[in-house]
Amino acid sequence: MLRRLYSMLFYLAVPLVVLRALYKTRKNKHYMDRFKERFGYIEQDIVPGGIWLHAVSVGEVIASVPLMKQIQKQYPDCPITVTTMTPTGAEQVKAAYDNSVAHIYVPYDLPCAIKKFLDKIKPSLVLIMETEIWPNFLYYCHQRKVPVLLANARLSEKSAKGYARIGSLTRDMLHQLSVIAVQTAEEAKRFIDIGAKPSQIAVTGSIKFDITIPASIYEKANVFRERFGSNRLVWVAASTHEGEEEKILSVFSTLRATFPSLLLVIVPRHPERFAKVAALCKKQGFNVLLRSSDLPCTAETEIVLGDSMGELCAYYAASDVAFVGGSLIPVGGHNLLEPAALGIPAVTGEHVFNFTEITRLLTVAGGAVKVDSLEALTNTVSEWLSDASKRSFVGQQALAVVQQNRGALAQHLQLVEKLKLNNLDMYKD
Repeated sequence: MLRRLYSMLFYLAVPLVVLRALYKTRKNKHYMDRFKERFGYIEQDIVPGGIWLHAVSVGEVIASVPLMKQIQKQYPDCPITVTTMTPTGAEQVKAAYDNSVAHIYVPYDLPCAIKKFLDKIKPSLVLIMETEIWPNFLYYCHQRKVPVLLANARLSEKSAKGYARIGSLTRDMLHQLSVIAVQTAEEAKRFIDIGAKPSQIAVTGSIKFDITIPASIYEKANVFRERFGSNRLVWVAASTHEGEEEKILSVFSTLRATFPSLLLVIVPRHPERFAKVAALCKKQGFNVLLRSSDLPCTAETEIVLGDSMGELCAYYAASDVAFVGGSLIPVGGHNLLEPAALGIPAVTGEHVFNFTEITRLLTVAGGAVKVDSLEALTNTVSEWLSDASKRSFVGQQALAVVQQNRGALAQHLQLVEKLKLNNLDMYKD
């Protein structure tokens, strides 16, 4: 009953949803690309019968890569359709998977759109990265007996409270999931508290620990480092959000008094903000080089703006010290494991509620530092820049945490094996 009411309200809200998408084109012109797909109208040729992976945006796409690459090895001929909500997610799919998967924008959670979509791709298995659950999405998969794995699932205390407010609808959605592969025991308890059955839960850890760094990343990082200047110290501020860049620039100004040749590489989280952040840096009097310009980085260059997709890992590898954004403001933080897997010391702000366990493991081991003020951020980065041995020690501690917590990927693959339908066997190597 609640799902029907929800669907009716969603239909009534469609004009507002379309207007919102149009409004978003002011910041990212690609929000209206292939807009028919949002209503289940798919014009591209899709090979049906395979796996549907839903990864809402950039972070979830990146998280999906280790698992999906292994699935592609195990089922080399299996068609894979990846859906995202955002254009930046679509760009990340292209960067991560090239042409080995089909990309479609996920349809709005309207019965007509979801049914059209399922009629077209006819998935044998659905993988949802992290926690992106919608009533009609799950209802019609369940109705068609399509198994659904909620992979690498996480549930913050804040999100759990939100789901609890719509208790019966939440329980229905959770019961329509085949398996919830949750990252921690604490989050498993939260899922059970809001209605999941204990039999649905598998505590696997995070597949983000199973990150592998391709040789191509190191090759690109060497190119970056040569461009930046092999004798310069490099600080990368990654995945920054609105309101963080001003703080980073303030810290950077202070640091340059001690480290006059320090280079800041700043990589905003959202591409639609690249121009705005570049303008902010220039307004504050910094000499800024855009990565997209492909111009040389000279001794006069103070800031490199990473206005590119798919190169963040290489920026980390080319740096001496990293800051991971979304954490100086209450966004919830971003993944600390990329710099950790590269042995790069990383500092983050206090707002890391989306990565509580990963942050805890790294900070307890001395492989990362969480700060609660700009003064503490300045002091931490300054200490690391002053002492190469200290940087190396922190980086190696972080790398050890990554290596000690691997294994979630193998557990996810076992769950895929258990859930797969017989008609996936034809794709097996």
